[in-house]
Amino acid sequence: MNTWYMALSEYFPANEMKSEEHFERLLKDKGCSYKIEEGAGYVLAYFEQEDFLFVDYVLVHSHSRSAGLGSRIMDQLKKKKKPILLEVEPESIHEPDTIKRVHFYKKIGFQCIDHIQYVRRHPITKELNEMKLYCWSFAPKSDRWIIEKMAAVYQEVHAYQSKALYGTQPQAINEILILREHTYNQAK
Repeated sequence: MNTWYMALSEYFPANEMKSEEHFERLLKDKGCSYKIEEGAGYVLAYFEQEDFLFVDYVLVHSHSRSAGLGSRIMDQLKKKKKPILLEVEPESIHEPDTIKRVHFYKKIGFQCIDHIQYVRRHPITKELNEMKLYCWSFAPKSDRWIIEKMAAVYQEVHAYQSKALYGTQPQAINEILILREHTYNQAK
């Protein structure tokens, strides 16, 4: 087992992880766009396209937290001068790390995209995972742009070879990414 996979699997719950074989296929087949960096105190997995980056996993080991390492990792990605998308578990008082993660991403300039619902079924556990989408960019991005890029992430990363790896067909994009209707109270 790869050291980076062991570190990720110790930190992330099973219903949020890809199998090790899934990671290996991504690295083998999409090594130009799917990358894993491992350094002293961290593991970073991301998908890079010409016009955006998607952070799949970022793990700062507990002994390296609160020393600015997470910010430095994200600053390195920002230097690529591309919008960055990522998924974060919704905040929960039952899981304090979710609150810390959300606070961290907001502190370094990421915006929560609340009006896009993002729920996908985990290919192994079959559990529905609702995630919040966050975006960092030099200029605002439209809902259509975010949905288009996250659809590509789902197809190219999350659902990559899903039938062969997990025996399940990928979900339809319109089941996963839904633009929430804005409701406004009208004055009478």
